[in-house]
Amino acid sequence: MYLRKLTLFNFKNYEEASLEFSEKINCFTGSNGAGKTNLLDAIHYLSFTKSYFNLIDAQNIKHNADFFAIHGQFVRNGSGPDEVSCIQKRNFKKQFRINGKDYDRMADHIGEFPLVMVSPYDRDLINEGSELRRKYIDSVISQFDRLYLEDLIVYNKSLAQRNALLKMFGEKRYFDEASLEIWDEQMKGPASRIYTRRREFLEGFLPVFGKYFEFISGGKEEVGILYHSDLSDSQMDELLKMNLQRDLAARYTTSGIHKDDLEFLIDGYPVKKFGSQGQQKSFVVAIKLAQFDYTRTVKNYKPILLLDDIFDKLDSSRVDRIINLVGENSFGQVFITDTQIERINHIFANVLTDHRIFGVEAGKVSVINQM
Repeated sequence: MYLRKLTLFNFKNYEEASLEFSEKINCFTGSNGAGKTNLLDAIHYLSFTKSYFNLIDAQNIKHNADFFAIHGQFVRNGSGPDEVSCIQKRNFKKQFRINGKDYDRMADHIGEFPLVMVSPYDRDLINEGSELRRKYIDSVISQFDRLYLEDLIVYNKSLAQRNALLKMFGEKRYFDEASLEIWDEQMKGPASRIYTRRREFLEGFLPVFGKYFEFISGGKEEVGILYHSDLSDSQMDELLKMNLQRDLAARYTTSGIHKDDLEFLIDGYPVKKFGSQGQQKSFVVAIKLAQFDYTRTVKNYKPILLLDDIFDKLDSSRVDRIINLVGENSFGQVFITDTQIERINHIFANVLTDHRIFGVEAGKVSVINQM
């Protein structure tokens, strides 16, 4: 699978752009703020129906414009091209369509065109709170497991309703157990299946992740991921009953799979506390490459890989390892951004892999070199 063509109108700093890509490696070079990352974000929209960086769609419309439009042409497994479009008008609902047909639900598009994004912001996976890590694992599994995504939707809607009831009970100083039990029952089944699927995924994912970290780091350290969940010791319905008084006092649901977390380790120590900047960067790059590998195996075709400014804070040997790796046949189409055109030219001077290099300046894109 690959993206053959991308067309933008009024997206972020682009008034209009139309690009045709190599099936293998595509590089965007230019100074900070030129719009390189915005091109990757547009590609991310076509896979996930949303921005990687700003979830408020209207804020991605170019200043003084009334809408943005992103159009992509994908080729899957040798079949005819699929036309995917995302259109956001100010003060209107976002439109998302494939081959001219609108989706009833955005969730129905997830997994159609799998994609893995590697960004400097990924270090937040290590350093920020548990919500980011849950969202990450959910986004990975949802790309190849539609039932998992449906369970997440049901669970989160039920959780919101339960929290609204708890808040109302506190404000109005009364309690209706029967009303609460309706949502307890709705959450029970999805919570159990989500917990089981997360655990199973991590068991299969960890060896793949370890392989990629060893490759990037040169085999100097061992990595681990610990899965912490309230459901490790109790069923969801038991948790809700045990914590009812605490929930009533807090006015929200204090336990459940929405409190799950992942703990990242290098040589048995938390990466957040003891990992250097280089180790943290290698850690998240390895996670994303492992995500690519795992998704490719499950989907039976290669996701698109986006590498946004990942070479900063990596030494030249690690950069070379990554480029050689993604140039192999096991990887499909790759998009790379970098501020240093000299580094990109050096990397590809002796690389025979099909590639195309674009220069980006103030929202304008031109082809510099191609093979």
